[in-house]
Amino acid sequence: MPTYTPPLRDMQFVLHELLGAADQFKLLPRHAEIDADTIDAVLEQAGKFAAEVVAPLNASGDAEGCTLDKATHEVSAPKGFKQAYAAYVEGGWPSLSCDPAFGGQGLPITLNQCLYEMLNSANQAWTMYPGLSHGAYEALHAHGTPEQQALYLPKLTSGQWTGTMCLTEPHCGTDLGLLRTKAEPQPDASYRLTGQKIFISAGEHDLAENIVHLVLARLPDAPAGSKGISLFVVPKFLPTADGGVGERNAIHCAALEHKMGIHGNATCQIVLDGAVGSLVGEPHKGLAAMFVMMNAARLGVGNQSLGLTEVAYQNAVAYAKDRRQMRSLSGPKHPDQPADTIIVHPDVRKMLLTARAYAEGGRALAIYTALLIDQELSSDDEDARKEAADLVALLTPVIKAFLTDNGWLATSHCMQVYGGHGYIREWGMEQFVRDARINMIYEGTNTVQSLDLLGRKVLGDNGKKLKAFGKLIQQFVEDEGVREEMQGFVNPLADLGDKVTKLTMELGMKAMGNADEVGGAAVDYLRVVGHLCFAYFFARMAKIALEKQNSGDPFYTAKLATARFYFAKLLPETASLIRSARAGVAPLMAMDEALF
Repeated sequence: MPTYTPPLRDMQFVLHELLGAADQFKLLPRHAEIDADTIDAVLEQAGKFAAEVVAPLNASGDAEGCTLDKATHEVSAPKGFKQAYAAYVEGGWPSLSCDPAFGGQGLPITLNQCLYEMLNSANQAWTMYPGLSHGAYEALHAHGTPEQQALYLPKLTSGQWTGTMCLTEPHCGTDLGLLRTKAEPQPDASYRLTGQKIFISAGEHDLAENIVHLVLARLPDAPAGSKGISLFVVPKFLPTADGGVGERNAIHCAALEHKMGIHGNATCQIVLDGAVGSLVGEPHKGLAAMFVMMNAARLGVGNQSLGLTEVAYQNAVAYAKDRRQMRSLSGPKHPDQPADTIIVHPDVRKMLLTARAYAEGGRALAIYTALLIDQELSSDDEDARKEAADLVALLTPVIKAFLTDNGWLATSHCMQVYGGHGYIREWGMEQFVRDARINMIYEGTNTVQSLDLLGRKVLGDNGKKLKAFGKLIQQFVEDEGVREEMQGFVNPLADLGDKVTKLTMELGMKAMGNADEVGGAAVDYLRVVGHLCFAYFFARMAKIALEKQNSGDPFYTAKLATARFYFAKLLPETASLIRSARAGVAPLMAMDEALF
C-alpha cells in the first residue's frame, strides 16, 4: 500500500524563502495579520488531515468505486468517503479561504492551494468533491445575485452543500457553442431547464445534504453559438424559505461513467427534466460567468497532477532504496548483499529525479500563482491588481497543461521504477497513473490550453503579458549573472528567454498569413513556456540553496542537486520543441484526410 508524507519542508521553503509570502501578505489589508507561524500551523494541520484521514481511503475507494441506485437515482460514494467529508467540514477546511461575510475564515488562497495539493496527493477522487464546490462558490461569489449569494454561499462555505459545473453534453465537449440544454422562463422569474449533461464530476453523491449545480443552457431567444449561453444555478433539492432542504428537483443522475481512473469520484450522466433553476448573471453572458469556475478548475486540475507527482515520487524512492536488483556498473555498492539496491542505477535515478524536479518546479509555480491571485483579489493598489491578474491569466493554461503533462510522465516513470510490481494493484502505483491521465483531458484538453496561451494570452495582446513575465526573468538575470556560481543557471535561463521571444515573434508573423500555424505550434510552444517558468524558479531556488548549502541542512544540498539535474537533463527538451514548433503546420496538413 502506498504511503504519503506531506512535503511541509518544501512548502515552507517556497512560501518563506523563495516567495516571502508573509511579507507579501502584509501588503494586503485583508491578510496583513497572517505571519509565518500562522502559515506553518495551517500547513501542519492540513497535512495531518490529508495523510491520516483522506489517504487511507484512496486504494479502497478506487477498488470499490461509486454505486448508483437506478430506481432512486441516488449515488453512494465508496466506504469512508462520507465520514471523511464530515470530518473535513467539522475541521472548517471548506471555509479556509472563503469570504467572512458568508462564514469563511478569510485566509489567503495561497494556503488553500497548499491544502489542496496535499489532499490531491492523498486521494484525488475524494478531493474532487470539495474542490468543485469551491469553484461553484467562486462563480456565485463573483456573479450571483444578492439573493443567490445569501442562499447558497453560506452553505457552500461551510461544506454543508457541495457544488458542480454542468457544461459538457453528449455531442459537445470543448465547443460549448453547440450545447442544446434549454431554459424556459416562468411567471415567477424562475426557469425550467431540460437537457442532458455528461462527464459531470461529483454530480451525485451522499456526502452532503444538497448539491448546487451550475448549468449552462440556452434561453428561447438565445442567439446561436457561444454568445447565446446563459448560466443557471439548479439545486438537487429546492431550498425552503428558511434555507433548508425542500422537495427534490427534476435533475438526476441517469448513469455513472465507467472510467479508467478516479473511480472514487462519481462522474455522472445528468438529466434535467424541467428542473427549476435561477439565472446567474446576465442572459446570454453565462460563459463569461462560468469562466470564473472554469479558470479555478484549471488551476485545480494542475494541482491534482502536482499532488500525484509528489506521492508517486515518494513511494518510488522508498521502493528504489529497498529493492535489490543487479550490481552497479561501476562495481558493487553493497558488497555484503547479493545485489545492490536499484537506486544505484543511473536510469532509475533519472526517473526519480524527473519526478522530483517536476514536483518541486510545479509547486513553486503553483504557489507563486496562488500568491498572485491573493494580490489580484486583495491589494488596494489598482495597478498591482491588474499586473497580478495579467500574470495569472498567462500562467493558468501553463499550470493546467504543463503540470498535467508532467504528472503523466512522472507517475509513469515512478511506476516503471517498480518494474513488474508497478503494474500490480497492491502497490498502488498503477492507480496514480490511471488517475493522472484524466487531468490532461478535462477542463479543456491540454491542446485547448495551448491554443489559449499562444492565441489569446500571447498573440492576442501582442505579447504584453509574456513581456511582463519576461521582465522578471530579465531582472533576475541582470542581478545574478555576475556571480560565477550562478552561471550554470542564469545562462541557460537567459538563453531560453531570448529563444522564446524570437519564437513568439516568428509564430506571430506566420499566424498573420495562416491561422492554422497557431494550431500547429501551440502544444510545443506551451511546453517551452512551461520550461521557461520552471527554469526561472529553479534558478531562484538554486540561488537560495547556494547561499545556505554550508548551513548543515541537507535540504539545501538536495535542492541544489535537483536544480542542477533539471537544467542538465530536462531543460534541453526545449531545443527539440522549438525546432518542432518552427516546422510549422505544413507537415500536419499535407496529407489528404482520405489517406488517413
